[in-house]
Amino acid sequence: MSAMSAIPKKNLMLFSGRAHPELAEQVAKHLDVTITPQSAYSFANGEIFVRFEESVRGCDAFVLQSHSAPINDQIMEHLIMVDALKRASAKRITVVMPFWGYARQDKKHRGREPISARLIADMFQVAGADRIMTVDLHTAQIQGFFSGPVDHLFALPVLAEHVKRTYAEHPLAVVSPDSGRVRLAERWAATLGGTPLAFIHKTRDPRRPNEAVANRVVGEVEGRLCVVIDDMIDTGGTVAKTAEVLLKAGALDVVVAATHGVLSGPAPERLATCGAREVIFTDTLPIPDEKRFPTMTVLSIAPLLARAIHEVFDDGSVTSLFDGNA
Repeated sequence: MSAMSAIPKKNLMLFSGRAHPELAEQVAKHLDVTITPQSAYSFANGEIFVRFEESVRGCDAFVLQSHSAPINDQIMEHLIMVDALKRASAKRITVVMPFWGYARQDKKHRGREPISARLIADMFQVAGADRIMTVDLHTAQIQGFFSGPVDHLFALPVLAEHVKRTYAEHPLAVVSPDSGRVRLAERWAATLGGTPLAFIHKTRDPRRPNEAVANRVVGEVEGRLCVVIDDMIDTGGTVAKTAEVLLKAGALDVVVAATHGVLSGPAPERLATCGAREVIFTDTLPIPDEKRFPTMTVLSIAPLLARAIHEVFDDGSVTSLFDGNA
């Protein structure tokens, strides 16, 4: 016999950065695995060191890290983890980034600007990632920045189920905070049973980030509980102004639902005092106790991530998690 034959075995290993260990623990619990132990620390000058305490040779590695503040440190740690796995002969490396850092920099508004969302994809490619898994990209085109497979998961079922269960007796309207989120609002409306749509006409100066002016409501919102939807809330200014405009336009009440709670600076105070009945996030990013307020609800994204990881590991269909078709 001139050749050797063997039955290949698959071995799923889950790795977690230091940004959001609570989410990683929940994902591990749903997968019925343990997080691979590692040594990770920062030197006095800020350099990051990572070493895994078990052999990873030949494994199907899933590396979970939330790109939260300080975002550059979290991204760098994520890259270093991928590099360590590649050099230790992991068979396949899937980068699990519930929130894609720099996703808002996905195109050039003016000359001499970067496309930083593409740079993130390139860096993970060079580090050795074979696949990326993420939740609710700022724009779907970002999937094309990475040359390998990108599993784009949607938090809409998680958020919409909570809204349906909590506000089933109210007449609803889905509101996009700007014209760019109308397609997402259409999916929300269909999921909630064909509710009316509205959007806020607003203006934004690309030279002044995190600032927008909400002008007027386009659509019928009077007498309805308005569900304001978005992919992320950073400083909270846009959403706070949207809630105020809707209430002035005769909305019965306002509920805010967003996937990523970035919550920079004055965001918690703005959201807590904007008049919204409830502000709903998922835990794709860690939301510490000091940023929480009584009307905030945080839903777990761990079951969705665990199901997607299981489908990828089993060479199944991630798409089937959302539309029921393989």
